Amino acid sequence: MLSKKFFTENAKTLIYALIIAVFIRSLLLQPFYIPSSSMEPSLLVGDRLFVTKLSYGYSKHSFPFSLGPIKNRIFFSEPKRGDVVVFKTPSDNRTDYVKTLIGLPGDQIQLKNGILYINNKMVKRDSAENSPIKIYNNYLNKLDYVEILPNGKKHIIRESKGDVSPGDNTIIYTVPKDNFFLMGDNRDNSIDSRVLNYVG
Repeated sequence: MLSKKFFTENAKTLIYALIIAVFIRSLLLQPFYIPSSSMEPSLLVGDRLFVTKLSYGYSKHSFPFSLGPIKNRIFFSEPKRGDVVVFKTPSDNRTDYVKTLIGLPGDQIQLKNGILYINNKMVKRDSAENSPIKIYNNYLNKLDYVEILPNGKKHIIRESKGDVSPGDNTIIYTVPKDNFFLMGDNRDNSIDSRVLNYVG
């Protein structure tokens, strides 16, 4: 027959393990699973990745269920253009999205015939098939491009419907203070900052 001490010791072990897991998940690393194709070809459906929590500092949203004891963000570090960012959608503050940071506060963002413009300057893109950038997989095709952002950051985008999908011609978005403009690398299959009433 199992003793009371056995159950007590096991309960303590489980509680300690839970505390350690919450600490790691809240302050260091959090695992994520890619559920959609919005970041193809960079991230594929089913990819699993760990996201560091210390890159941009901590807020109450760094903790499970946004129940952290922090009122304002601490240890803040400004995100950089081209960073791949995990964030919760403002519309429900629950759904995790993974997108590439395109626009910083004050920037003007627009797409014309699939080409990205930042502050009225066309962002250069080259065919990924002809690019000197070496890619780790063979998942690229003629609809993939290397986009070179103004800070020199290069990343792969996909135009799965060419340059004529609804998101390929947009209004001029002005990024408000303390906000960022994020887009999926799969430009024709991404709900992102172009959808003002959901992501914004």
